[in-house]
Amino acid sequence: MKTGHTFVKPLQRAALARATGCNLETIRYYETIGVMPDPPRDPNGYRSYSEYHVRRLQFVMRARDLGFSLEEIRGLLTLVDNDTRSCVEVEEIALAHLKDVQNKIAHLVRIEAALSNTLAHCSGTDVPECAVLDALLD
Repeated sequence: MKTGHTFVKPLQRAALARATGCNLETIRYYETIGVMPDPPRDPNGYRSYSEYHVRRLQFVMRARDLGFSLEEIRGLLTLVDNDTRSCVEVEEIALAHLKDVQNKIAHLVRIEAALSNTLAHCSGTDVPECAVLDALLD
């Protein structure tokens, strides 16, 4: 297989996993749900992954690291696959995701404040009264 001017040897799934740091089962899952395309097979029946698969899997993994859902990733990949990427469409997906992340952060800040406040009333001693349990029972 040629990529540019260099010959790139096709990878089997284990080599793809090593090259990307992605778990084998995760690669299988991504193939099952269609996020990763089925690779062609060698004459011996082994899957033959190319640099395209490496780049695509890295894209998916980076998007997952940023917290994008698989459905959001599908939307982004559709724009890439159809070569119809529009910064406006990508921005809409990213802004919606950012708003979701900001809402989650605000929720976590409220949880942190409630837990900190509750723990401030905890004696931390070996007595039956417990501020944490009392707060959960209220």
